[in-house]
Amino acid sequence: MVEQPPIVMVIDDDPGVRDSLGKLLQSAGFRVSLFGSVSEFLAANRPEGPACLVLDVRLPGQSGLELQRELAGAKRQLPIIFITGHGDIPMSVQAMKGGAIEFLTKPFREQDLLDAIQLGHTRDREQLEQERAIAELKARFEKLTPREREVMAFVVSGRLNKQIAGDLGVSEITVKVHRGQVMRKMRASSLPDLARMADQLQLPLTKPRSPGRVA
Repeated sequence: MVEQPPIVMVIDDDPGVRDSLGKLLQSAGFRVSLFGSVSEFLAANRPEGPACLVLDVRLPGQSGLELQRELAGAKRQLPIIFITGHGDIPMSVQAMKGGAIEFLTKPFREQDLLDAIQLGHTRDREQLEQERAIAELKARFEKLTPREREVMAFVVSGRLNKQIAGDLGVSEITVKVHRGQVMRKMRASSLPDLARMADQLQLPLTKPRSPGRVA
């Protein structure tokens, strides 16, 4: 899949500021979406590819800080760069504690904004890559049979083949076959690799059904 070029979304109620930022960002090679309010932004479709949000603190209706809090609970947490003409220390502290990339007071250096945007895109690209990797892992896991998923849970919990056979009431050779299928379908190169995948999938560790039982 071809990655979309990075996009910068700007929310500022000043048309002059929006126009100026739009021209700057386009000249720097970014895709740009301009919004005059939070409501306009929320009504728009979320972008594909790396993105970041340049957000004015003081806006009509919902403020920039309020939007930051709302987006914090969303599935896609966009990197945010705050800009303001009326900033103060408590406001900047609140924004940075909320995970903002930068808090710039107008007038700011264009390079400072561009540097912050580059950092935001880098972080969002890493987040997107992680999400794609997890989605691929989930797709592999879905291809496992119920028994293979059960064996995988025992394996990453540290159970030996003989112990798993006793837990499931099957032969040890059957467990070995299932274990091999799990490694192949999950594309795991080693047991630690499989355990890492299970951790990323947040699979619960499986306890033995009958403590002390052996095959």
